[in-house]
Amino acid sequence: MANEIWTIKRCLEWTKEYLAERGEEHPRLSAEWLLCAATGLARIDLYMRMDETLNAAQLETMHAAVVRRAKGEPLQYITGSTQFRMIDVACAPGVLIPRPETEMLVEEVLNYLDAEVLSPEAAARQRVELPWNDEVEQARKVEAALADERATAERRAANLTAADEAALGSDVLGSRAYAEELADREAEEAATQAAEAEAAEAAEPELDEYGIAIEGADQEAALVRDAAAPAPAEPRTARVLEVGCGTGCISLSLAWERRGHVTCTATDIEPRAIELATKNRDALGLTSDEVAFSLTNLVSSIPREEWGTFDVLVSNPPYIPTDVMRALPHEVKDFEPDLALEGGADGLDIFRRLLNAVPYMLRAGGLFACELYEGALDVAAELCRQAGLSDVRIVRDLTDRPRIVRAIVTEPKQRQ
Repeated sequence: MANEIWTIKRCLEWTKEYLAERGEEHPRLSAEWLLCAATGLARIDLYMRMDETLNAAQLETMHAAVVRRAKGEPLQYITGSTQFRMIDVACAPGVLIPRPETEMLVEEVLNYLDAEVLSPEAAARQRVELPWNDEVEQARKVEAALADERATAERRAANLTAADEAALGSDVLGSRAYAEELADREAEEAATQAAEAEAAEAAEPELDEYGIAIEGADQEAALVRDAAAPAPAEPRTARVLEVGCGTGCISLSLAWERRGHVTCTATDIEPRAIELATKNRDALGLTSDEVAFSLTNLVSSIPREEWGTFDVLVSNPPYIPTDVMRALPHEVKDFEPDLALEGGADGLDIFRRLLNAVPYMLRAGGLFACELYEGALDVAAELCRQAGLSDVRIVRDLTDRPRIVRAIVTEPKQRQ
């Protein structure tokens, strides 16, 4: 095989057929992914460079990848990465692969933060009102008035006939010149009137609560009082706690998409997950102040002084019921970690532990958002209500299956 000429086109077609014979559901897509990883090309570039020949190193990488895929190993582990919302995320065996459903979990958190915690500017740039905008606008209006007056006079002059000019007499500089001079005078008068009107408007006295003008010392006192009034509070930074971070895709997306407005603390019990999440954070150029990862069991590492300070507790915990685990596809059951998948008899073992921690971790009005197994959402929602949470909702995923439970903490607790 190494002595043969393998172009991108030939390798793509051969891989597609080989994987299809072994039961691959989407053989061409898998072949494209593997070729992109082996060559470093984007999918569109494969079709622009079909006649290019693969070198020995690329062929060796491709061969090893095809063998792994034929055995059922997930593409994300073979290629080493996947895309999640707006970021690329490194993937590795031993750490759960991000799913599209989890992108919706991020969306729920962002919607809450934008509406309840952050200023509108955190989600979308808006026009900034500068102090001199009003002055510029007034100057523009005066300029427009002058232009209108001059245009009117010029039209009037252009309509004068030779007979009109003769009737005006030879002692005048000329009808058109006279009309232009008249236009200039009228324009100057209009500008003066506009300026006076603006000055009068600006000089209007400040009125008290009864509509009476404040004069002299009273007005000065009012100005001093206004100057001493506290400035509007700056929008604060939202604090998010994620439990069971895996690749870090949730916290990293939140911090990336609302950079400067959101900080995250994320935990996981698996050392490989913390190592991979840190690698993904560094690749994005985010700092540990923006996203901090901690190796711990659930919330055990959260300092006592930080309890009750978080705006959101978000999690994609292990939630597959034990019986359902046996029916999972081969590439999930035999390659992805059970620790990140199995959630006990009803899939809610970890959820119940999280629910116990929520009132201690979140401030009043804070959001608890959790991704769960589709058959467990109704029970999870009722557990939230029994725990005293309010505004409990179930959110459906892209395939219209119940997938996320979200609720609000109304009465935070303090451990004695």
